[in-house]
Amino acid sequence: MKLFAAAALVLISHHVAESFVHPTTISASSTLSSTAEPLVEISTDAGEEQKKKKRQQLKQALLGRIGSPSSNNFVSDPLLVDPLTKEPLSLSLKGPILGSNAGVRLTLKSATDSERVFEGRSDAYINLLEPISDDKEEKTSVASSPILSSLLTLTPPPVRSLVANVSSNSDLEYIPMRDLFTSPSVSYAYERGWRQGFAAAGFPGADKEFELAKEYFAPVIAKRRSSGEDKVVVDMSCATGLFTRRFLKSGEYDRVIACDYSDSMLTEARRRIRTDSELASSNKKLDLVRCDVAKIPLKSGSIHAFHAGAAMHCWPEIELSLKEIHRVLAPGGRYVATTFLGTYFQNVANLEKTSNGGNNVEQSMQAFQYFPNVEHLRDLLLDAGFDGDKVEVEAVGSACVIIRCEK
Repeated sequence: MKLFAAAALVLISHHVAESFVHPTTISASSTLSSTAEPLVEISTDAGEEQKKKKRQQLKQALLGRIGSPSSNNFVSDPLLVDPLTKEPLSLSLKGPILGSNAGVRLTLKSATDSERVFEGRSDAYINLLEPISDDKEEKTSVASSPILSSLLTLTPPPVRSLVANVSSNSDLEYIPMRDLFTSPSVSYAYERGWRQGFAAAGFPGADKEFELAKEYFAPVIAKRRSSGEDKVVVDMSCATGLFTRRFLKSGEYDRVIACDYSDSMLTEARRRIRTDSELASSNKKLDLVRCDVAKIPLKSGSIHAFHAGAAMHCWPEIELSLKEIHRVLAPGGRYVATTFLGTYFQNVANLEKTSNGGNNVEQSMQAFQYFPNVEHLRDLLLDAGFDGDKVEVEAVGSACVIIRCEK
């Protein structure tokens, strides 16, 4: 079985090159920054009392940036919740706050279930994908194995499944749509040629796509500005932060919540944010959150601007994911997204079928969602709960789709 898997890799990998750009194999940098706004440096020569006072001040400042007191007298984030129960999360800090480059470990605990505990770092991301105390999961995602993830990136789904099944970990779970972008090589390549290649399908380009999103969000953001309310935008499947950085730099939003399933994408996003001089002095709130779009860790009816750029075709549970987006949107909240029509991936789909003995591959092992037309996408949005007169699905170029919805 192992020999068959290896042989299949060699014979098929050169066909995959015809379907999409190969990523480079250089790993993403693991250097991270603390936040968009650096922490204040504390002198190690200061007296213990002064250090203690400074530490408390910094803790309170950080808690003020990412949380607020609740009626139960614990600090909770006004938007982030347990992805499963949707209950509030209490917030606490661990570790000393010393030095401008020192990140703070964050612990978020369910308000109703002490067993559901999540962690994160202020210089990396908050992991709301699964609780640290969760030992019930039967399968381990291939995302936990960067080498195997990189290997599977360049193979068609039938072979990916085979390689995963004969690996040393019999409990390994591989879902192509989800795990393709967990590869460090893909994260490294994303803004180094990969994303630019989307122009062939008709994508306008990152700058124009950002302007389209900002213009669509403008009325709801202006309304919140006039009423003195916080202006928050969610950038789902943010990848390396291509649009996250643009949302931050625009100055239009008080808080940007950038979400992705991939650890390596969020690591690359943080690195790029840290090295961007315009963002180093930003006083805007920024949260990088690891999560599943099918279990969004946000309060119901809390978001007024929700963005997903070139992402929906990579969501395995597309129906549930769109219902989750509809759930978290506030009345009048807006969703804007871009994605591909299935025709763009026709070579990949054909290769999958050929590699599977001429039979269609089950959806869970497809490389992408193959949306047949704009009518199909519109139906998915209507099924998710959006009203027909508030849904616009526009085809651009040969295979690009721009979606605008209002709740």
